[in-house]
Amino acid sequence: MRALEVLTTGALALVQDLGRPGYAHLGVPPSGALDAGALRLANRLAGNPEGAAGIETVLGGLSVRATASCTVAVTGPVVAVTVDGRDAGSHAAVALRAGQTLTIGTPARGLRCYLAVSGGIDIPPELGSRSRDVLSGIGPEPLAPGTKVPLGPVTGVPAGADVVVAPPSPDRLIVPVTLGPREDWLADAAGLDVWWTVTAESNRVGLRLDGPPLRRERTGELPSEGVLTGAVQVPPNGLPVVFLADHPTTGGYPVVAVVRRASLDALAQARPGTQVRLHPS
Repeated sequence: MRALEVLTTGALALVQDLGRPGYAHLGVPPSGALDAGALRLANRLAGNPEGAAGIETVLGGLSVRATASCTVAVTGPVVAVTVDGRDAGSHAAVALRAGQTLTIGTPARGLRCYLAVSGGIDIPPELGSRSRDVLSGIGPEPLAPGTKVPLGPVTGVPAGADVVVAPPSPDRLIVPVTLGPREDWLADAAGLDVWWTVTAESNRVGLRLDGPPLRRERTGELPSEGVLTGAVQVPPNGLPVVFLADHPTTGGYPVVAVVRRASLDALAQARPGTQVRLHPS
């Protein structure tokens, strides 16, 4: 059987593909890789369709052993990648022989790395996706040492790129947002356009921000309503939460803005302490 044997997982290692959109009416979030661009690139480098399932790691630390020859690629932030202790590099197609061990180090910047393997991870899908949803518990359990992850048949040829430049993971991000639908609940929507700090309570459900609390114009109750990935919700404490892929499908706090989809990958790489400015445009 073609498989990867998990030796170490680091802080968290999850199977992710591009998610399961279209089930909000059942209360199921879209889930999927938070940095979708990084997973798509890793799959192209490994010779897979862009939507094949790979492994999302938090702060590296993942080590896997191949049971058969395969091609792998690691993307996301720049990170040390070794094969049997020898440098292999990230953002490149790497050939593994049966029995060889690949290890992902800890990135100096950024948060999430993605490992794609030729054939993709071939676990049974749930609602059309192999992604783990940490909010609802749908999808495969977080990876643990000793787990053998099956791989699918190889269907493509690894990309022949010589050099792929990793996107930067800056300490400050200016994130374009579209105001609404509830910006009128704020005394001044311009209060969004300041430097917020990502807190350690952030996860795949949402990015929690700290800074000067927003003052709400209205203090009454708001009936629960549907929310999208990228929605900026303001709870009573005035500190915004930016919903990410595993967000709930409804919420009772006002959504005052929505992050543009093109900026979501950058937010996926925002470590605690990163400064984020929500700029209406």
